[in-house]
This record gives sequence, structure tokens and C-alpha cells, in this order.
Amino acid sequence: MLALRDGACQRGRMRTTMAGLDVHTSADDLTGREVLLWHHGSPQTRAILPPVKAAADAHGLAVVSVARPAYAGSPRIPGRSVADVAEGLRPVVERLGVASVVSVGASGGGPHAIACAAAMPGLVRRVVTFASPAPFDGSDAWFAGMQAPQALRAATHGEDARRRFAEIDEWDPESFVDADYAALDGDWASLGADVAASAPYGIDGLIDDDLAFARPWGFALAEVTASVLLVQGERDRVIPPQHARMLAAGLPHATLDLHPDDGHVSVLRHLATAL
Repeated sequence: MLALRDGACQRGRMRTTMAGLDVHTSADDLTGREVLLWHHGSPQTRAILPPVKAAADAHGLAVVSVARPAYAGSPRIPGRSVADVAEGLRPVVERLGVASVVSVGASGGGPHAIACAAAMPGLVRRVVTFASPAPFDGSDAWFAGMQAPQALRAATHGEDARRRFAEIDEWDPESFVDADYAALDGDWASLGADVAASAPYGIDGLIDDDLAFARPWGFALAEVTASVLLVQGERDRVIPPQHARMLAAGLPHATLDLHPDDGHVSVLRHLATAL
């Protein structure tokens, strides 16, 4: 049963616990509003990032940001699929009483943004993703172009293998291009800060995300009836542009928006335009 507990307004935002999930909203009352449902990458805290709120404000959208299971204050759901997360979000969105949803996801949030369109076709009217992975097809080609695919490769062998890899995993700085580092030093500095702030919550959320990406998502791309804009940097070394092309081929109403000068993070500078 959907429950609303310990709501607290912080700096003009409402933090609540709904359906067991840690939720942040940019306004106290979202009844009848059109909202931007923001799906963070992996890892995350559920914070509403300033550039996300600024882009939403410019288009008259309120923002809802939810910590996926095992992130921030949301409890872990072992074995969760991408579709499971979307189904868990449905009672949250319904409880808020919103009129419609623009489901927006970056990187690891991309699959979940798409899944919400399949789970809530009456509410999600459009989807925007940035550098989203495509469903794993079991081929080695799925990893082509990734600077550091080891974590996702480990995830294809199950949770134990992914956890063993976590013990030796080190960030490869070559995964980002110069434009990414410029974005993290500029308008998207809050994204890097949010990743750092997620550390106290542990690695379960990140591991569970990777496992979900490496197994069937729990729905077919053909089920998504909403329009989907796939924004992708062609210099991306984390999720290469072939993934956006794979998504475009499987989604019935997809538009591919390629940016030749952008990498994995810098592509987010197109958020306001994409909305």
C-alpha cells in the first residue's frame, strides 16, 4: 500500500517517502502539474540538480526525482529489473496527482526513463534520454567502444562476479573526454558532487543497476507508445553511440539526436533544448 511518511520541506523542496522510495520534488503540491520525472545515472542520491531544475523551470515543469532501490533512503530490492523500478514508481506518480510526465533519464537512468513509458502509458507522454544503454543482446559487440566495460561484463556473469569486480575496480580517467571534464567543472559540477555524495550509501545500488542492464529489462521496446528523444554524444566512451542507434531501431516512435563534439557528461548541456 502506498504510504506517505516524514515529509520535510528543505530549501523549497519537498522530501518524502512514498511507496518505500526516497522522493524529492521541486514543489509541495504537484496536483494537476506536468512534471519532469528525473532518472539519475549510476550512482546517485535522488537530489534535484540545479541544471535540471533550471531547464524544467524554463519549460514550466515541476521536478520529481526518486532514488532507485538501494540508493539514498530507498531500500534494496535484490534481483530488480528495469521494469520493476518503473512499476515501483507508478504509485508514487499516481499519489502525487500529476497530470502528465516527461520521463528524462541520463546514462543509467535512461533505461528506467523508457521503462516508465511502458509502465505508465496514460501518464508518460514523452521520454528524453541522454547516453542511455540499450538492452543487452548477449553479443560482444554490445561492449564495443566502451573504454572500461569490465563492470558490465562482470554483471553478465551474475551478482557474485559483479561484487568481486567491485573490490578491484578503479576509475579509468580516459572514459571521459575533455568536454566531459569541462562540463563537470562548469554547469554540471553538481552531477559530480552528487556521485561523491552517494558513497556513504554503499555500492548495492550501482551493482543492482549494472545487473539490471545485463539481464532482460522486463518489457519490450516495442511496447513504448510515447515519443522518445535519444540524445547522444558521438565521442561517448562510457555508453557509445551504437547504443542510441540500437534503441532507435527498437522503439516505435524514436528520434535520434547525435552530437559529434560531446561525450558522456557534456551531452547533458542539451537538456533545455531537448525539453
